[in-house]
Amino acid sequence: MKPKDLVLSACDLARSRGASYADCRFQEMEDESLTVSGMTPEGISRTASRGVGVRVLVEGAWGYTATPETDKDSLKREVEKALEIAKASAKLKKEVVHLAPLGKVAGTHTTAIEKDPFTVPLSEKASFLSHLNELIQMVKGVTKATAIAEFHRTRTWFASTEGSEIEQTIYQSGAGIEATAMKSRREIGTRSFPQGGGQFETRGYELLGLLAMERECQRIGEEAVALLSAKDCFPDITILILDGPAVSLIIHESIGHPLELDRVFGAEKNFSGTSFATTDKLGKLKYGSDLVTVTADATSPSGLGTFGYDDEGVPAQRVELIKNGLLVGYLTNREMATKIGRQSTGAMRAQGWQNLPLIRMTNINLLPGISSLEKLIAETDHGILMLGNSSWSIDDRRESFKMGCEIGYEIHGGKLGAMVKNPIYSGNTVEFWGALDGIAGEREWKVWGTPSCGKGQPGQNMRTGQGAAPCRFRKVKVGGS
Repeated sequence: MKPKDLVLSACDLARSRGASYADCRFQEMEDESLTVSGMTPEGISRTASRGVGVRVLVEGAWGYTATPETDKDSLKREVEKALEIAKASAKLKKEVVHLAPLGKVAGTHTTAIEKDPFTVPLSEKASFLSHLNELIQMVKGVTKATAIAEFHRTRTWFASTEGSEIEQTIYQSGAGIEATAMKSRREIGTRSFPQGGGQFETRGYELLGLLAMERECQRIGEEAVALLSAKDCFPDITILILDGPAVSLIIHESIGHPLELDRVFGAEKNFSGTSFATTDKLGKLKYGSDLVTVTADATSPSGLGTFGYDDEGVPAQRVELIKNGLLVGYLTNREMATKIGRQSTGAMRAQGWQNLPLIRMTNINLLPGISSLEKLIAETDHGILMLGNSSWSIDDRRESFKMGCEIGYEIHGGKLGAMVKNPIYSGNTVEFWGALDGIAGEREWKVWGTPSCGKGQPGQNMRTGQGAAPCRFRKVKVGGS
């Protein structure tokens, strides 16, 4: 039975058995990852899976099942099981599930790529990563060089009892390099490019060339070695300038997660916490300075959180979360959107066919400004520049945080001064974003990919993006770890 016919038949069966709503996802997934340490492949894996997930709504309660068996009889059993789960859940429900209107959605979407990464031989990929490591290891004092590449492809057929029929294919690729210099277990210098863990986008194999990693091998090697003799970051309350990757992480943790509406209503309370940005603050909370405008944009070209339709069949869209510093929206699905009288923002996503969809970030983009990193530094009399990410910590309500960066530079009289190692900054979310007074422009703006954002019970990893450019913040607490 063809995938399209399979998901349509599942919806028809669920409707005939009394479901007020049902949807079905058939997915084929393929993943490949390579890690090369020095000249030696440290880990190479390639996996594939296919299966189907069925979600039904009966008597105002959800039931969900999934199976790798994709024949007609197996799917029939799964539909019946989902109905049984929904009926049992209905007996214990605290409130009736309502869905925001959507109607029939039909369409197709395929990531625009130049080269399918799964057609490139593993030997060619491993050879390229080894070449990058060789360039890094040419720097005297480097003790370890690591290069990684990952590729992902998902093909989905979706149908619902509302008449929706969708087919989409998503390609995601990522790569990165890292240099390490070591004197002892306690004295280690690490630098990465394009960011720690690599840069991930919805592109094909061509991404590895676009990242131009060869040009950065010597620089990150030299900086890793220099960190061994760099001084510690001196504790201060000062002007802080962050590069794009560092801004991306703080967007993810202090804006993206607290604005997931299921989290706001307590769905993650027993796992990863709640949110300070409660719905009584919608349209009232001054989340940041007037420069802070943030969108959730699943249409951003090449963003890791870019797609055609979410896992409820809602078309990808761009919506405002914060406008000129004011909280104006949330990441929602069809169910949660009804609680605030709005339509879904198309943020319902599952890691795979075996997972129940959850509200997840798409591309959470801090819109660019009109400055530049060079200008932000030149306008700063005393402060610190921090680059890259090395650690993060944030409380359950996403209010208080501490972030570590790979490297820092003192700023004196508008010019970069001494290098500092293990710099950290900390603060309160609203105070921090309220202190933002400069954002670089479009030339330095990029959607940075986060390939493994955890959420849910059982846990799921999701791929998200954060649009960011270098930013400047006033009166931030900094120090060294």
